[in-house]
Amino acid sequence: MTLRKRMTLLVFIDTCIVLSSIYCGYFILHPYFNIFTSKMLFVSVVTIFLAHHFFAWRFGLYRKVWSYASIGELKSITKAVTWTIVIVAGVQFALIQDIYFRALFLTWMLHILLIGGSRLSWRLVRDSVNSRLDNEAIRTLVVGAGQAGTMVVHQLQQNPESGMQPVLFVDDDPMKQGLEIYGVKVVGGLEAIPDFVKDNAIEKIVIAIPSMSKQRMSELMRNCVETGIRTQKIPRIEDLMTGKVSVKDMQDVKIEDLLGRDEVELDLKAIADKLTNKTILVTGAGGSIGSEICRQVSDFRPRRLLLVGHGESSIYNIDMELRQKVSSDVEIIPIIADVKDRNRIFDIVDTYRPDVMYHAAAHKHVPLMEANPAEAVKNNIFGTKNVAEAADVFGVSYFVLVSTDKAVNPPNVMGASKRFAEMIVQNLAKSSQTKFAAVRFGNVLGSRGSVVPLFKQQIAKGGPITVTDPEMTRYFMTIPEASRLVIQAGTLAAGGEVFVLDMGEPVKIVDLAKNLIKLSGYAEDDIGIKFSGIRPGEKLFEELLNENEIQSEQVFPKIFIGKAEPISLFELQDILDKLPGMSGKEVKETLVGVANWKKSTQQDVIKEVVNV
Repeated sequence: MTLRKRMTLLVFIDTCIVLSSIYCGYFILHPYFNIFTSKMLFVSVVTIFLAHHFFAWRFGLYRKVWSYASIGELKSITKAVTWTIVIVAGVQFALIQDIYFRALFLTWMLHILLIGGSRLSWRLVRDSVNSRLDNEAIRTLVVGAGQAGTMVVHQLQQNPESGMQPVLFVDDDPMKQGLEIYGVKVVGGLEAIPDFVKDNAIEKIVIAIPSMSKQRMSELMRNCVETGIRTQKIPRIEDLMTGKVSVKDMQDVKIEDLLGRDEVELDLKAIADKLTNKTILVTGAGGSIGSEICRQVSDFRPRRLLLVGHGESSIYNIDMELRQKVSSDVEIIPIIADVKDRNRIFDIVDTYRPDVMYHAAAHKHVPLMEANPAEAVKNNIFGTKNVAEAADVFGVSYFVLVSTDKAVNPPNVMGASKRFAEMIVQNLAKSSQTKFAAVRFGNVLGSRGSVVPLFKQQIAKGGPITVTDPEMTRYFMTIPEASRLVIQAGTLAAGGEVFVLDMGEPVKIVDLAKNLIKLSGYAEDDIGIKFSGIRPGEKLFEELLNENEIQSEQVFPKIFIGKAEPISLFELQDILDKLPGMSGKEVKETLVGVANWKKSTQQDVIKEVVNV
């Protein structure tokens, strides 16, 4: 029905109600009175007719969606009818210095009853239709009977097209348990969710407790995921309340949500002092970490942001994304360049003279670098050397190398090459005006080449998921968290530090795979898990520091400084001179030997390598 037709229908209905209510009121009080010959009654009828339509328009009675009528709409009806009767009373007093109070009061009551009834009948029709739809809707359990949860239930009931029927609240508050909210019973507590799911034939779970800590939320989500029922979480309560999003925008629980890591409060002032109105250069800007660093840095309104990367498509994508996001006074400059090209890197740094550089460009895949050790040397070692030395030569204020936990006691080329890269910046820091630092962290969930995208692809194909070993464990953090901590660590650099991020507890890869299967709506038997064996260069577990590097004191929440000592500059340079002429086997033996040196055996290791 068009708006014009709808308003015409409402005006017609109101006209009939207005005329009938005043005549009925007078007839009830004076059944033998000839109401059709009374001039005063005629004037009252004309007045109430005009006044009603004026106030009905004034209070929006013709613009409201009556299928969603509630207390607010009833108040509008009461205001419109009351003001109408007041006007009629005023006209009567002006003409005859008297007011027919009983007749007007009865008219007022009939008016509200009939106008309200006509409007609320729209709601009754809609609820009748919804009740039929509920029989086909997904039976939904809502976790949390607070403001967010009640808002979710109300929206679901008001929007049957969502396809969800809320049938139960679960809440730990004993004051709410046993009550009903919008006709939905509240039960408790959260640990009994699996039983409630089973007993009530629940088909979907919605988590609506935005104020819960991340660690507790993680436990709750794991409990929900264990049921095998699809679990979703609400958007931010602020967005729900302001109407920016609705319950239709609920998000599936992701594997990142199960980590249970509380966000770190960054030192925004210190970061702003380093980045605002400065020129920032990010290598590997198209990669998972590099692109997120660019997003985070752009929030601090640098003067220029240089996106340096070897991949044309990835640099194009982050360039286009940032141009739509950041203000026009931030100059974004995409640069296609390879860190292995020393002249090109020096030319870029000389041209733009960045204040801060984040070096995220690297080869990171362990098995691939085992098969291609020369490429690990070129990119991870000499690429880092080129970028770091350019920073030193052209007076960059801060340089941050993005490193990895695989640089600790590495048995593989990739990890050893990253430890060697750390030693390069540590040695430069001894004599340079540039404040060099490295930041070491573990696996990043969702990054390109990580296990999560691979597992998702395998699930989409029907399985099985391939896991190398049932005891394989790794440290994990999210891409935004890793990038934020890299930026924060850069503000703490005094020169030569290897910062280590607190990665929380290590996670078994097989448990990660099982959770992903459940989050995807499958049972483990539907997909299956196949163990393929440890690949070349892999360890069963990763470390963030070896026993010589452990330093328990945090310099910032979730940030430590590792006591990682480099080999001397002379020994480092001698090895760098020899690396290009080595065979793949010699490269691995050399890098792993240097990366794993201990003070007690330092001279033996270095002498052996230098004398090759």
